[in-house]
Parts: sequence; C-alpha cells; structure tokens
Amino acid sequence: MSNSFFQGAGYAVTGLRWLPKAGLRSVVLIPLLINVLLFGGGIWWSTGQFERLDQTVQGWLPTWLAWLHWLLWPLFILTVLLVIFYTFSLIANLIASPFNSILAGRVERMLDPAGCTASSEFSWRELLLAPLTELGKALYFAAWALVPLLLSFVPVINVAAPLIWAVFTAWMLALEYADYPLGNRGVNFRAQRRLLRQKWPLTLGFGGMTLLLTLIPGLNLLVMPAAVIGATLMWHRELPASR
Repeated sequence: MSNSFFQGAGYAVTGLRWLPKAGLRSVVLIPLLINVLLFGGGIWWSTGQFERLDQTVQGWLPTWLAWLHWLLWPLFILTVLLVIFYTFSLIANLIASPFNSILAGRVERMLDPAGCTASSEFSWRELLLAPLTELGKALYFAAWALVPLLLSFVPVINVAAPLIWAVFTAWMLALEYADYPLGNRGVNFRAQRRLLRQKWPLTLGFGGMTLLLTLIPGLNLLVMPAAVIGATLMWHRELPASR
C-alpha cells in the first residue's frame, strides 16, 4: 500500500474517470446540478461585488499611501475568493451530503459486492441525518480556520499565508470527503482524523489535487462527486485497517 503524496493525488483524478460509470450517473447528477446552481450564482454575485469592494479599499487608504493599493489588492482578492469558496462549498455540501453518502455506498458495492454493508439507496433517514453531520464538520472546520486566519495578520509569517491556507484547505477537503465512505462504515469523526493523520502524505496529496481541481473553471463543477468517489477508492484500497 502506498502512502505517497502523488498516490493520494491520483485518487482524486481517478474519481473524475469514474463519473460516467453505470450505476453512479444518477447519483452524480444531483450534486452536479447543485454545484452548477450554487457556484454559478456565487460567481455571478461576486463578479458584481468586486468593483464596489475595490472602491471601498481605495477609500480606506490616505492619498499618500495610494501605492499600497497594488500590494493589498491581491491579498484582498484572495481573501474574498476564500470566503466565497468556503461559503458556497458549505451550502453545496449541506444540500448534497445525503446523495454523497449514497454515492460512496454505490462505489463500495462496485468494489466489493459481497462484503459491502453500506447503503446505496435513498432513504429518509439519510436525507435528515446527513446534513446534521455535515453541519458538525463545518463547525469543526470553522474553528480550526481561525489558526491560519490569525497567522495571516502576523508580520513576516503572513507572507506565507497563501501556502498556509492551501495546506489547511487540502487537509479539510480530504477529511470532508473521506467522511462519506468512512462514515458509512461507522467510523466516527475523531477516528477518521486519526486514520488520515497516519497517512498524512496520502491525505494531503488527495486534498491538494482536489483543491487544484476546484480552481479549474468548468471542471470544478465535477469536483464534489469525483472527490467522493476518489475518497471511497482511497479508503477501500489504502486504509483497510478501518474496515
């Protein structure tokens, strides 16, 4: 079994290749439509706000510091994009979480038809409980996000803020999507974190590639179901001790 960064990245890409498989298309379509609607709306809304925000930033600076605008603007844009990314990702994940659990179950059944016990069909219980689990994860992520946020304001360290945010986001994405296959097997959130820490290069590789895919226009709409599939493959093949 591999524990490499590149192997983890490969699982995220493999998830994309599995999207057209028979038996998965019907479950993939619903999160895809949710992504199209939410991220399309988010991009439309944020595009209209950038000019206003730019004017606001310029209004904060006195005339003799106007030159700082060109230094602050990239950081400002990055911050706004991160806020938009996390906000719309949270909403999309809350809505799609029941379908993602079912998608993970169907992938597991394809990998191990005889041994799979995870649900691969829709149920009212899943529709009601999955968003609550997702909300708990969101609170955990929000609490830990304060660390890179505060570091972004520390002189010298803040130069590395984009890298810190990238590593943090990669870890959170890996944990977010691993929760579906591991949760289907009854592994609680604390145990999930422990399992993924033990395979941290694999975890960061998967999360890093998932983050990279979200930055590619068009392709980012497919990332949610692809990441669920990729995380399920990763758990099934790389973390057998969690079964």
